[in-house]
Amino acid sequence: MSKQEEKKLFIETLGCQMNDTDSQHIIAELKEHKNYSVTSDMEDADLIIINTCSVREKPVQKLFSEIGQFNKKKKNSAKIGVCGCTASHLGEDIMKRAPYVDFVLGARNISKIKDVVDTKGAVEIDIDYDDSTYQFAASGMNMYKSSVNISIGCDKECTYCIVPATRGDEISIPPEMIVQQVQKEADRGIREITLLGQNVNSYGRRFSDKREKYSFTQLLRDVSEVEGIERIRFTSPHPLHMDDEFIEEFAKNPKISKCIHMPLQSGSTSVLRAMKRGYSKEGFLKRAKKIRDMVPNVRITTDIIVAFPGETQENFEDTIDVINQVKFDQIFNFKYSPRPNTAALELADQEIPDEIGSARLTEVIELHKKHQSELMNAYIGKTVNVFFDSLKANGEVAGFTDNYCQVFVKGSDDLLGKFVDVKVTDATRTALKGEVVS
Repeated sequence: MSKQEEKKLFIETLGCQMNDTDSQHIIAELKEHKNYSVTSDMEDADLIIINTCSVREKPVQKLFSEIGQFNKKKKNSAKIGVCGCTASHLGEDIMKRAPYVDFVLGARNISKIKDVVDTKGAVEIDIDYDDSTYQFAASGMNMYKSSVNISIGCDKECTYCIVPATRGDEISIPPEMIVQQVQKEADRGIREITLLGQNVNSYGRRFSDKREKYSFTQLLRDVSEVEGIERIRFTSPHPLHMDDEFIEEFAKNPKISKCIHMPLQSGSTSVLRAMKRGYSKEGFLKRAKKIRDMVPNVRITTDIIVAFPGETQENFEDTIDVINQVKFDQIFNFKYSPRPNTAALELADQEIPDEIGSARLTEVIELHKKHQSELMNAYIGKTVNVFFDSLKANGEVAGFTDNYCQVFVKGSDDLLGKFVDVKVTDATRTALKGEVVS
């Protein structure tokens, strides 16, 4: 196809890292099969795609506002597609509310993008669809680090979570396909890989071809054997499935980044029971302590939901207690919001008044700020090893330490793609600044 026949794709991604990877798959598939190239100018695009999130309420509200704005500004011939989790649970309702949308593609159906893009009115939202063995086109978007999906869907029944209703039952991608994709990424120069799943450490429980079970810990070992890959990250694990074998591999494998996401959600055992999380306050603290004891430089990040229906002040104080004991390096804080297709909707009569929920959220945020300042200031004067992956407009280069703390230094693109020692000279709550050690 000639250069003149190339079409332009503008894609906006909302939500999680898995959505980012899905967007990379969409871009690669449309480039490979439909001759689209990416543009950052929406008004120049022939195709506009919004890859949506529905975990929180506001992204859903934002979606229809964005669609309306895009429709006003796009060129007349441009098409609009809605993909992702909101597409999965709203389906045809999206077209009813926004009839100028050309197609809707659910989160479980991303491999069908080349089929629906030219089909006006297409709605593909089957959450039982299995593309776990589909070989996506290579994206090659990032030169230094990349992510690989290891599973699709989720078998958990957390009462607040819409993901199982939008991404379906969990199916693991065969390990040989994952290793093959990681090898391809390494062959093009990628040094850091992130393994993605809704619950990575339940990987290997179910495959499409009914093969024997296979552990996430074994997958980590297999991926770490790929030559050229020097750092492995993964998200998100589940505290319930952090067994001793997994923690020991995390601690001793030098290629695994010493940053782990442990989604707490609540520090109250009774609230955790209502959330159907499967662990207790004491169980969570035991796992966190074991990780801290075995990996002294570990950074632990978490998710916290305040004001879940029925949460008492005493329950909330349990959450504060866990925050004080673990001193999380990063907290993604949320105030509970009811989501469609979730069991927590049945607890509507126990919902917490908004002003109480907001006050609890503020308390968590302020406490975490205090801990962050203490933790980050402790790096000043130390030397850390940094993998640089992005050049900033102000003459700085940014990268991450082994335990995934962001670092900025003055420098040029000569640093990109390299592991370099940096002496830390200053710290904010979210990042470090330093000087390259010559």
